[in-house]
Amino acid sequence: MDSYDLLVIGGGINGAGIARDAAGRGLKVLLCEKDDLAAHTSSASTKLIHGGLRYLEYHEFGLVRKALQEREVLLDAAPHIMWPLRFVMPHDAEQRPAWLIRCGLFLYDHLARRKRLAGSQRVRFDRHPAGAALKSRYHQGFVYSDGWVNDARLVVLNAMDAAERGASIFTRTACVAARRSGDDWICTLQNGCGQREVRARALVNAAGPWVQQLLGGVIHAPARKAIRLVKGSHIIVNKLFEHPFAYIFQNPDKRIIFAIPYEQDFTLIGTTDVDFHGDANQVAIDGDEVAYLCAMSNRYFERQITPADVVASYSGVRPLLDDEHGDASGVTRDYALELDRDGAPLLSVFGGKITTYRKLAEQVVDQLAPLLGNTRPSWTAGSHLPGGDLPAGDFDAFLAALQRDKPWLPATLAARLARAYGSSVYALLGSADSLAALGAEIQPGLYEAELRYLVDKEWATTAEDILWRRSKLRLHLPAGADAVVEAWLAAYHTSRNADSKTLLRAS
Repeated sequence: MDSYDLLVIGGGINGAGIARDAAGRGLKVLLCEKDDLAAHTSSASTKLIHGGLRYLEYHEFGLVRKALQEREVLLDAAPHIMWPLRFVMPHDAEQRPAWLIRCGLFLYDHLARRKRLAGSQRVRFDRHPAGAALKSRYHQGFVYSDGWVNDARLVVLNAMDAAERGASIFTRTACVAARRSGDDWICTLQNGCGQREVRARALVNAAGPWVQQLLGGVIHAPARKAIRLVKGSHIIVNKLFEHPFAYIFQNPDKRIIFAIPYEQDFTLIGTTDVDFHGDANQVAIDGDEVAYLCAMSNRYFERQITPADVVASYSGVRPLLDDEHGDASGVTRDYALELDRDGAPLLSVFGGKITTYRKLAEQVVDQLAPLLGNTRPSWTAGSHLPGGDLPAGDFDAFLAALQRDKPWLPATLAARLARAYGSSVYALLGSADSLAALGAEIQPGLYEAELRYLVDKEWATTAEDILWRRSKLRLHLPAGADAVVEAWLAAYHTSRNADSKTLLRAS
């Protein structure tokens, strides 16, 4: 039976961040995830690294300050998948008064130190590029800064860094039983090949929407806190504006939605906040949510959209810390950590958001490491994620250098690969000196070299993993792309299995 210091259950952003932090402090770590990395909530966000401007209305000053501090840390860690984004807030006289917005933005600018991000300002839409897309009744507004993140890739990079520091990452592997035995946990893991038992000195329950279900049905431990499942849905439409700014819209129901430039050709609109009571494995947008997002977009944009204009959508269930707030949109986005020391340590994570995942992970390991005899200090605040060590953190300069180094790469392909992989693009490209050296072009702009990298280095096993979570290529490829990629994956796995058998016979 293999033994570990720490078993982390859950391959979302919190689980991956915890595994990374713990492995970097020298702990022997195993992370198991029942599906793909970021298969659920952590790939269904609004893709923002933000303090949460609207949370100021709920007096969540501590949460906002913590998140604002983390923006700068994360932007430095992986500038290829995270970057500053300017948000435009049109002022609607029927909603919050201008003085209140100015006070809120002043707080937002000053609750934490800013290095990369510009401060807020008032703008007139007859002089600002964001005004052209708006209805003529909006004359002025405000602009402020937050950050963009490729959420699913952030999870994968944390898992990769954990693995590079010695952690074992088991995807599509569920923890189906866990019991205390002396000073350890004995856990049963199950995947497509069967079951196995492992021993761990401590257990982390970072199962997100399933945290309570895991406590009650697998671990058989009481929970002193509860989560509230809130569904957030987004729609993707052909782009509604040409400039690089995003929008934040205030709605009559006091909710806000974002409209964000997305994947060059599209606009991402979301999110909804709907209490969810179904199976978190089967979450999808419904017609009312589509209609709501279209209506809120149409309230502000000159170009009107209907449900027929939606080219794609996605939904996720947020496991929010239940604070008994009546309105789903007002439920706190803060988190709580519950440590059970009645025998071998068990720590459960309730709530949280992408922006504060690194701090959450640090606090988890700060609590558990001393119980395991480990006193190494926290380290992630100043460390890059894989591919994030760009000179001076300058993505544009890095891309220009890549194009000089690899002049045979088409500009659009070079830009996409640099954005996805950062400096790790050189490992992906290897010694290739031409497009032909990347192997067959399986789909437009998708070569065998990238597919092999995603399978061998990033735990991708299906077309969904590759065309949606590791990239958003599905938005750009023709119908049937999934089937083509699945066929390549089947052939690749068959070839690898044959090679393994040949090596075994030779040895």
